[in-house]
Amino acid sequence: MFRAALAEKADLTGRILERLLDAQTEIPPRLKAAMTYMLQSGGKRIRSALVLWCCELTAGHITAAAEIAAAAIEMVHTYSLIHDDLPAMDDDDLRRGRPSCHKQFDEATAILAGDALLTLAFELPAKEIPDAQTSVRIIRTLAEAAGPSGMIAGQMADLESEQTTGTMERLRYIHINKTAKMFAAAAGLGAIAGGASETDTAVLLHYGLKIGLGFQIADDLLDVTASSQELGKTAGKDVKQGKLTYPSLVGMEESRQLLARVTDEAVAALEPFGQKAALLRQLAMEMQNRKK
Repeated sequence: MFRAALAEKADLTGRILERLLDAQTEIPPRLKAAMTYMLQSGGKRIRSALVLWCCELTAGHITAAAEIAAAAIEMVHTYSLIHDDLPAMDDDDLRRGRPSCHKQFDEATAILAGDALLTLAFELPAKEIPDAQTSVRIIRTLAEAAGPSGMIAGQMADLESEQTTGTMERLRYIHINKTAKMFAAAAGLGAIAGGASETDTAVLLHYGLKIGLGFQIADDLLDVTASSQELGKTAGKDVKQGKLTYPSLVGMEESRQLLARVTDEAVAALEPFGQKAALLRQLAMEMQNRKK
């Protein structure tokens, strides 16, 4: 049931992205081809699904604002993957089982495709969400999570921590900023698009942060245990690049214990919503148990 529900939201997000991108008639063909190649390259679309589920939880249905927000966060996430794969960053030839953007096209096109997706992610809420307060809150929430004190700060710290011993404080800083804040933003965007109260929005932001941490711990574990075919990207790179990860710092068993703990905290956070939040609880459990 859960996987079918996630697949349904992924399919919906794909249709929304296709519609929005088709409407951008002035993008040069090669640039648009690179943007489309990455946006439609599969993936679970967990962040956009989280936006849509949190909107449904708070509003009872998916609003037009939630559709735009789901597309926007998927664009930001995709831009980050394009840039992560570049030779100057993580230097990976594979993404979601296909050639990375810079391998399918070229480095310059990949950089510009990432730039274009990031910019479009903020243009769309500004243009497509009529209610100014909702539009501004969505733009601000996404910008804060993705910007220089959020995801980019985490990426910078990640690069600076390569080949270092590291501390748990440093590791948490990297993972909260690089990964967890974007999951928190996804939950928050859904709440905002659904007209949720400040209290409910805060609950969902906290939940999103916890599942984001769980996602990253699981990702660290999978880099050690899964194959490149299972991951859709090159396995074992964290060790080769000397990345600061949970397994490298505390070992596999304690990493699994930490993953279980943040999953329990995510589930507990949803208590105010009762049975209505069943899918979000299942999402937290799926994050803990994912194999790819």
